[in-house]
Amino acid sequence: MRSFSYIVHSTLYIVLLLCFVGCAKHSAEQGSVPAGNKYATGFQITETDTGVVVEVFQPYQRLCVKEPLFRLGTMSTVQVGFLYALDAMDHLVAVCNPELIYTPLKGNEIDLGDSMKPSAERVLQAGLDALLAVNYGQYDNLEAARLEKLGVFTIYINEWLEGSPLARAEWIRVLGALTGKLPEADSIFHEVETRYLSLSASVNERSSFSSLEGRSGGVSILSGNNFRGTWYVPSGKNYLAYLFKDAGAAYPFYDDERATSIPLTIEETLRYFHDADVWVGAGGNSLQELKEIDEKHTWFKAYQEGRVYNWRKQRLSAGQNNFWERGVVHPEEMLEDVIHILNNAPDSVLHFANRLY
Repeated sequence: MRSFSYIVHSTLYIVLLLCFVGCAKHSAEQGSVPAGNKYATGFQITETDTGVVVEVFQPYQRLCVKEPLFRLGTMSTVQVGFLYALDAMDHLVAVCNPELIYTPLKGNEIDLGDSMKPSAERVLQAGLDALLAVNYGQYDNLEAARLEKLGVFTIYINEWLEGSPLARAEWIRVLGALTGKLPEADSIFHEVETRYLSLSASVNERSSFSSLEGRSGGVSILSGNNFRGTWYVPSGKNYLAYLFKDAGAAYPFYDDERATSIPLTIEETLRYFHDADVWVGAGGNSLQELKEIDEKHTWFKAYQEGRVYNWRKQRLSAGQNNFWERGVVHPEEMLEDVIHILNNAPDSVLHFANRLY
């Protein structure tokens, strides 16, 4: 790992130039992959003689990072996962919702409060070089704008907008650019990509996939839960659907190109998934709890045969879940889990998935 000497927090030493262009658009927003990226469409990184230029496309930001940013605040646990993977936790001085973070913290980080509305007073107190934000919607844009008026640099880390697991993981390069660890980020991502593609190739050679109306091979998979009469399942553009397909699972919505999850009635869910072999991503911690949440959960073959899994294997008693931190950085481990689940492998080999009993 490359190391850096400490630089005093001052714009004389740490230069971050931001150019906000409101509703500016970029071709990458339409789905093209910028030069230098392999999968991600939401950012572009260009190395120059004077620094690293990072462009984020939604909303548009252009940042010239001339020195590593040593005082970062985060609004998302995913961002903590990226920093931990980069061995850059010393750059993290403030966090939102520390009670939700699985990754061990130093303990002296400033608590910025709730991620939906961080405390402006605490953000200012932290003396941040930048606050890593998330652009979930209009409310978040307004909150970021409010902080920017107070002189807080806000950088959007929008890995969640990417469709595929590898595209999400590639955002580690943005964190690498901000912390002076772009070579390390590239190395980590290369290892993740190599392992992911190797796993996918090993199963896809033996698998065939379903059309919208049915399946032609492979172990069939169900995802999601019944919530107030509606069952939301991944569309074909969702990162979970990419995982299922790369694992060789049969899934009826690979051809559905909706950008959002697909809402189904219980009748429609039964039509497509009554006989699904496995159920991944269930909301309960046991089969009994799923039954207590909703009796309809018991109507599915996967429940009746005890092949139901959640993503809570690395979950602490207070609810912190490493799935939301390490899982985004290491989709190859998520893929390996799905492959093992489809093959009914022992629970001991799973990374994030946990079988319900």
